[in-house]
Amino acid sequence: MAVTRLAIFASGHGTNFEALQTAMMARKLDAEFVQLIVDHANIGAIALAEKFGIPYRVMSYKAFENRQAAEVSIVETLTAARVDGIILAGYMRLLTPTLLDAFPNKVINIHPALLPSFPGTHAIEDAFNYGVKITGVTVHYVDAGMDTGKIIAQAPVAVMADDTLASLETKIHDVEHQLYPDTLEWLLKEGVFN
Repeated sequence: MAVTRLAIFASGHGTNFEALQTAMMARKLDAEFVQLIVDHANIGAIALAEKFGIPYRVMSYKAFENRQAAEVSIVETLTAARVDGIILAGYMRLLTPTLLDAFPNKVINIHPALLPSFPGTHAIEDAFNYGVKITGVTVHYVDAGMDTGKIIAQAPVAVMADDTLASLETKIHDVEHQLYPDTLEWLLKEGVFN
């Protein structure tokens, strides 16, 4: 059986990237990250790519006429790397049909709330400020909307009376680091990227 070749996109520290890479190695999954795409230089995800020997590309969107032109360039990079699917791990940009149509139903994201509640970039803070008693984590397919793709998996996180925003963020990230590898393993077994 051929190894599934995945790209990972990140915009920050890369903690989900690290959790996924570690799980792929420990569980001996038939997948490997063959390309990292980042939209900022000097971020933790790049150091992780170097540590794991994964090629990376820093995408300067400002160097292109528009997002679509930038995504054409990304698709060229991914095609050259023979990528089968894309995993978003804290990538803070909306994707357009230019990229999504090149990988139909093969782009996955993780979101730190129970979608469809609290979409967007401040989901943990929004849920905390709203006063919910249960929040959580969602893994979903990516479409052109903001956190509107079909839900694949969810896990709840209880918000306790003594939780602070910081403690809730820690709890959410701990659940992300378990749910994302578990979901990726299931997606691979289901042949989603084939």
